[in-house]
Amino acid sequence: MTNLRRNVLPCILLSALSLSSFSVNATNGYFAHGYGARSKALAGAGVAFSQDALAGALNPAGLAFVNTRLDVEIELFSPIRKYTVEGGPTQTSMFPLNPGTVESESEIFAVPTVGWNYRLDDQQSVGITMYGNGGMNTDYPAFTNPTCPPGSSGKGSYCAGRTGVDLSQAFIVGSYAHSFANGRYALGISPIFAAQTFKARGLNSFAGFSSDPQNLSDTHRSYSFGAGFRVGGQAELIPGVRFGAAYKSRVYMTELEHYAGLFAEQGGFDIPSSFNVGLSWDLNDAVTTAFDVEHIRYSEIKSVGNSLQPLLQGIPLGVDNGSGFGWNNMTIYKLGVQWQQSKDWILRGGLSYGSQPIDNSQVLFNILAPGVQ
Repeated sequence: MTNLRRNVLPCILLSALSLSSFSVNATNGYFAHGYGARSKALAGAGVAFSQDALAGALNPAGLAFVNTRLDVEIELFSPIRKYTVEGGPTQTSMFPLNPGTVESESEIFAVPTVGWNYRLDDQQSVGITMYGNGGMNTDYPAFTNPTCPPGSSGKGSYCAGRTGVDLSQAFIVGSYAHSFANGRYALGISPIFAAQTFKARGLNSFAGFSSDPQNLSDTHRSYSFGAGFRVGGQAELIPGVRFGAAYKSRVYMTELEHYAGLFAEQGGFDIPSSFNVGLSWDLNDAVTTAFDVEHIRYSEIKSVGNSLQPLLQGIPLGVDNGSGFGWNNMTIYKLGVQWQQSKDWILRGGLSYGSQPIDNSQVLFNILAPGVQ
């Protein structure tokens, strides 16, 4: 092992402790706040309050209460990602992160969403929903880094040139919904078909710590495909008050083969399970409130939930129990209010709160992460 490989990782880890702030405006991890303009305007709430054909992305049971319709939308998403290192190198920092602030250069992304619902009769509906997560890569420039050790490129966050990742996930969801008891209850089910793409660059300084350095960084864009399911229900508890709940299974994906030396389980990157529960309440004929709780199980995916600790113990990147991004599970609380101000105008607003999914000790790899708030 070269001196560069011996020294790079321990020194990066030590210098990562000097990161005083990590500012990113993004999503609930790499899950969207909500799907569809109406739900997003309510801060993502809607598991008990379905308004359009995009309900299949949250709770398929809601399609039983939606008329035949087609919804086509596009979102312009602008997350601002940057990291800041405070303090100068110490005598033991042979390979520190460069002091100062580095900003990602990619800041605007288009995210399309399509939903179609068809009423079979007064009780049954079928629908198709297409939506996405991700599409928000990090792209840190290859700036001259005077703290890089001899033998490296001398540029970029990790001394291996331009640095960043690009993760996108696309979903095609078919849904069936059936209502009962004159519309008081409904159940729905959705098979989920998913595709994702990933690309990384600027990580070659970690080659000596990878089980497959040829499939670590600066390689081809990798694609994977998989499937899962979602089930949901809605119930009218009393007139004007509805309860909703939905569960999305883990979506099992094929490996990202070109990054078998980066992600645990030889490129494994499944999509975690999640569940939502919520209430909606018609305060009067014009005003409806909605409150949702969403829980995302990031920790069940080793390449996402595993900490950096295995690497410190000599376990290389890419093996079954290799290091990941150290993400915790997330619980998000969403409150939205809708006011039918007139026949032609509806006003919506909402507030969403979710805790940071990473601990301070997991900052190093999460400089790359495309969706950390």
